[in-house]
Amino acid sequence: MDYGKNILIADDNEEIREIVRVLLESEGYNVIEASNGAEAVEKVDSEIDLVILDIMMPIKSGFKACSEIREKTTAPILFLTAKTQDSDKIMAFSSGSDDYLSKPFSYTEFISRVKALLRRYYVYKGKEKINSDEGININGLTISKASNQVSKYGEEIILTEIEYRILLLMAQNRKKIFSAQNLYESVWAEPYFYSCNNTVMVHIRNLRSKLEKDPQNPEYIKTVWGKGYRIE
Repeated sequence: MDYGKNILIADDNEEIREIVRVLLESEGYNVIEASNGAEAVEKVDSEIDLVILDIMMPIKSGFKACSEIREKTTAPILFLTAKTQDSDKIMAFSSGSDDYLSKPFSYTEFISRVKALLRRYYVYKGKEKINSDEGININGLTISKASNQVSKYGEEIILTEIEYRILLLMAQNRKKIFSAQNLYESVWAEPYFYSCNNTVMVHIRNLRSKLEKDPQNPEYIKTVWGKGYRIE
């Protein structure tokens, strides 16, 4: 049981919110509800540990809400939606989400996704024990494993936990070429399917937009055409 962790669920369907609330409360989570995207953005604060969003919501869509929530917190965001197109998944990850689960969903898969996101987030935030306090320095970019923070020439860069895990993995294995499959299976710890390639590409693009002076000509995360990515 993960008693004390706060999860925000935003969906305009009251029945869906009730089902999700019952599932989460049965696992010991505190649940906060929002009936639209705008309300979700308003309710996010430093006490929220996980956000669950639908895509099609009134006033403010899930995509828009996700982008605005990401400006307020690095807490993981899970899309729980009936939309299943690859384009919807790409939009979700581009707006800052960490995971995507289609409706209808099984209780087991839903809870396992929630627990995995929370576990990774608490490690990322340094709220659980870190095995090493060594830092990594690459051409002005500093990755602190003790505090799970990233800075460039002394200025902190805010990353999501997925972005941090990708960067740390590649920085710890400089010059190694990581295929999309390597990255997905290592960071998400799930079986790789071809559609996952888009997920990896979106996160690499988001990382470059935060790290690179010119994302079109990256200094840190290089593309090795036909093979994958590496940090030199």
